[in-house]
Amino acid sequence: MYVKVRTMDGKQEAILTISKLTEVEDFKREIEKELSIEVDMQRLFFRGKQLENGYKLYDYSINLNDVIQLMVKVKLDNIDNKDKDNKDNENSNNKNNSNKVKENTEVEVIDEPNLEEAESLYYKTGDAVDCLDQVHGAWFEAIIKKIFKQEEKIIYNMQWEFDNHAPPFNVPEAFIRPRARRLIPIEDLQIGQKVMVNHNVDEPKEIGLWYDFTISKIEKKRKLQELTGTLYIGRDNQLEGHKINPKDGIYNIEPPKLLSERTPEEENYISNGTRRRVAASCTNCMDDPNEECKECGCRVCGGKEDEHNLLLCDECNFAYHLRCLNPPLTSIPEEDYWYCPECKNDENEIVKAGDKLKQSKKKTNTNENSNKRDWGKGMACVGRTKECSIVPPNHRGPIPGVEVGTCWIYRVQVSEVGVHRPHIAGIHGRETDCAYSIVLSGGYEDDIDNGDEFMYTGSGGRDLSGNKRTAEQSCDQTLTRMNKALAVNCNAKLDPVNGATAEDWRGGIPVRVVRNFKLAKHSKYAPKEGNRYDGIYKVVKYYPDTGKSGFRVWRYLLRRDDPAPAPWTREGQARINALGLKPLYPDGYLEAMKKNQPNKKRVIELENEELPSSKETVQTRKKQKREIYKLDSELIKFIDEDTANAKIWDECRLALSNGKAAFLQRVSERFTCVCCLEVVNNPITTPCAHNICLTCLKRSFSSGVHNCPSCRHNMEKDYKMDVNESLASALLMLYPGYNVGR
Repeated sequence: MYVKVRTMDGKQEAILTISKLTEVEDFKREIEKELSIEVDMQRLFFRGKQLENGYKLYDYSINLNDVIQLMVKVKLDNIDNKDKDNKDNENSNNKNNSNKVKENTEVEVIDEPNLEEAESLYYKTGDAVDCLDQVHGAWFEAIIKKIFKQEEKIIYNMQWEFDNHAPPFNVPEAFIRPRARRLIPIEDLQIGQKVMVNHNVDEPKEIGLWYDFTISKIEKKRKLQELTGTLYIGRDNQLEGHKINPKDGIYNIEPPKLLSERTPEEENYISNGTRRRVAASCTNCMDDPNEECKECGCRVCGGKEDEHNLLLCDECNFAYHLRCLNPPLTSIPEEDYWYCPECKNDENEIVKAGDKLKQSKKKTNTNENSNKRDWGKGMACVGRTKECSIVPPNHRGPIPGVEVGTCWIYRVQVSEVGVHRPHIAGIHGRETDCAYSIVLSGGYEDDIDNGDEFMYTGSGGRDLSGNKRTAEQSCDQTLTRMNKALAVNCNAKLDPVNGATAEDWRGGIPVRVVRNFKLAKHSKYAPKEGNRYDGIYKVVKYYPDTGKSGFRVWRYLLRRDDPAPAPWTREGQARINALGLKPLYPDGYLEAMKKNQPNKKRVIELENEELPSSKETVQTRKKQKREIYKLDSELIKFIDEDTANAKIWDECRLALSNGKAAFLQRVSERFTCVCCLEVVNNPITTPCAHNICLTCLKRSFSSGVHNCPSCRHNMEKDYKMDVNESLASALLMLYPGYNVGR
């Protein structure tokens, strides 16, 4: 197994071949050999965790081709010298700049006690006005408590009229205006007029807050009145071309008037005690102070009394009475941040840098195992770096995008693409369902391979204790588990005693067949290297027999039933060349082998392989003629009907010249659901031209999010989710069975 070590600045990188059970101390010594960085100066990080001595790489779940970050420590001698120089410079700078600092602080700091009481030309103490809330950007009713003067500016000390618990605050004159009191009929509105309207930005049909609005268009309908214009949220934010449906009337904006010009009516005007209707801050209790509510009151008892004893959690922002906590608190904590019992993390569970890892049951058993033998540096113990998600694990038949004749160097790659999922087992299946794929690797002496059909020996009957991969037959096989699963594929009634023969063998369940290069000892149809996918086979018959070892074995006759030509035939070789199929290596494998001086067995193959180390080598590589993938007429029909995604299909069609695999790859990338990150199932094409799974969109709506998950386009609560049948049919033809189990 190989991994990459890269410094934090990205200037140095090394590829190391290691074992999963390599100790961190030994790994650091290997890094010292490659990068000439002392062990004591190394700090290694992987997925946010610091690698500590005393652990193995396996404990940190490090896998094939993973990148481990290396931070180089700075020597303390250099830091001490720099600190001395910095202190000397700071002392000299402080002496020279002390006067400047004093001047700057005097200018920036404003002491409120220095404010002088004053009088305004437009307002007086006790006036009922509208004040702009800088948090919401909307206008609320307020009362002027005091008027101050600061240099040449007039400052107003305000109090929200309908929130007695809120403390007074200071605002400049631009943030207040006379209280709006005159309603304007919609018939009297004019284009270009600026008014105050009630609007909810998030839920346009609900009651909202009061904003300024400049009218650019007026629509009067029998049941609906709609205004179009500019909505002002605060003093800086504007929504151009915004449409609103006026609620609770439209108010005229009263201009400021000199106190000397006020009429007797205006002079005596104070608050009438009524509040304009606004959206409730708590939709659960609708801001009823007498109703218990765990959303805006105490999270435990729901009470809203004793607000001075309500403690807010800095994570979830819910309130708790000091007496309701367990254990109860006698006073407000002095810490800057306080978290409720549901949000607070157990400090003992937090693994800090340099601390020991939290041991999982699986890895604890591995470390306590008395067998200290290393697993080796090979690929047999490497885990999957990715997993096939186009089709479910119980998929029958070919995997979409995998061509007959495709060859992978290692079994783990075959597992990653979904052709044969087990890393070691020769049969993949379920006893209660069927077998999905098998691997011919020459492990059983009774196997006979004739290419288009072969005799396959069932599994079991061997002692594989002690981490053995293969052994001689030591007992009878039984028709259970994987043997039974493969027998179910035969188009005949299951007979666990005598076996059965299919009357119509082509009507059986398909089995994917992979041949391994180790089979070459017994068969001329095996690949020269790696693991090759040879297409679909069907079980013709199965029966018990006495093997060469003298024990009972179950034998299966499988016959090829695939439209693509077999890879060992002349037609199959021509098709492989036309498709440009070459042995597939794991990511970074060729680079790792060349850097680490490969053994003689791989020298010839690696010399012939091209390593795409730069853009130039990729561009100058000779292009081979590839077979252009032609779409079926029925598929073209579905694509043409999908007019909503015409642009995306045009992009996908550009990949047809690179073959079927490239086209399917492009389609899977373009039609990936942003929620589940899989190919869309029962796709919903939104008005903003994004494709989402039906179940994903329903889940989003059920959680109260009525926006497109991709671009946040606003969608109505009653949005009709119609499945794009044309797109669904096209994807089902390209990826048969991908919707099973989703």
